[in-house]
Formats: sequence, structure tokens, C-alpha cells
Amino acid sequence: MGRQWLQKHRELNNAKRGKITNKLVREIAIACKSGMPDPNMNPRLAVAVEAARKASVPNDTIARAIKKGSGTDGDKIDLDTVTFEGFAPHKVPVIVECLTDNRNRTAPEMRVLFRGGQLGAKVMFFFDHVGIVEATHATEGLDPEDAAIEAGAQDVEPLEGDEEAGSSGRFFTDPTDLDAVTKALREAGWSVTASDIGYRPKEAMELPEEQRDEVESFLAAVDDNDDVHRIYAAL
Repeated sequence: MGRQWLQKHRELNNAKRGKITNKLVREIAIACKSGMPDPNMNPRLAVAVEAARKASVPNDTIARAIKKGSGTDGDKIDLDTVTFEGFAPHKVPVIVECLTDNRNRTAPEMRVLFRGGQLGAKVMFFFDHVGIVEATHATEGLDPEDAAIEAGAQDVEPLEGDEEAGSSGRFFTDPTDLDAVTKALREAGWSVTASDIGYRPKEAMELPEEQRDEVESFLAAVDDNDDVHRIYAAL
């Protein structure tokens, strides 16, 4: 299920909002680095900016993140992407993507966080590398499969935890088609809440409720680390 496990943990308390803001700002900077610093020309940047605004990140903070990501303020972002593989409790395959300015700090922190699992096990073959777009539409009863076909997505699945009226879906694409599908959905009136290249499990594990709660608590603790950018779990 990739990051679907995270849906139930999206209601955040005030103590965590500072960390979430930092991650949102980092996503803006990374989106700038991978494309144009203009949200109108960079679909992933547009999604990152929209997410930050929904989280009440100040406009001047967003503007600084765009300048830093594009290097226009003379202070270029210097982050490495580091990927960790392993198992969560109950042998659930997990991929953790980190954005860090210090690998020597991040690796030991991951080892500590994975004490309840197994860090270093090769699990990449349990996943497909895909583009992932999460989107909602104010109109109720729309068929996400029709939207997927029109936007050029390869597949779509329900978006868990979305109890508001309207329509929603998680769209999967070839990595090279991510920006095009994101743009097409936005032009069709969909509100894109996430757009990124990531991993989709080839087969998701079914666990009893108690074991699933244990795995989700483990994943939430990992996700709370400042350097963690994305977590994907075959759950």
C-alpha cells in the first residue's frame, strides 16, 4: 500500500507541526531543484506549495524555500537522497527515503529506529517504481478510472481516510509521465494533494489488527524523524 498506512495519522498535534512545516518546506526546495522554480511550469512544485499553504505555512517561508531550491538567493540546497531498505515488525517490507545534509547522522538514527524491525534487508524487489498522484474532486460520484484514462495514468485505487463528500483516488503512472498526469488531473478540476515518484508494493500483506497497529506505530516513529522524506510499506 505504499504510504496508505499514513492516512490515519494525518491529524497532527501542535507539537509535531514544526517538524511537518520543515518537511513541507524541504519538499518545496526539492521540487524546485528538480524543475522550474515557477509553480505554473512545475506541477510537483505547485502541489508542494499547495500542501504547504493548506498547512498554514507562511507565504514568505514558501518564497524563501523556492529561492533556496532554485539557488537564486545564493544559498543552494545541499541535500542527498539516501534510501534504506528493511523489514518492519512482522516481516513487512519497508523502503525509507531520506533527504539529509549529513549521512553520518542519518544512518545511525535509522539503525536505532529499526530496532523493532530489520534494517538492511533487500526488499526493493517487493515493489514497483512508479509515479504516485493523490487527488480529490469536489464533485461526488466521479469514476476515478475514467479520470485515470483521460489523464494518462496506468492504474488507480481508492484513497483511504477520505470521508469528505466528493471523489478521490490514488493514481499510478510511469515515472516519466508523473508531471503530465499531475497537470492533466489539475486541468480536469482535481485537487492534487501529493505528486511524487515512489514505490508501490507488488503484493500487500494482510495482518491482524493488533499486529497492524504495531507496524503502523513503528512506521509513524520512523516518519517522525526530521530526515525522513517518504516511507513505503507493503501493508
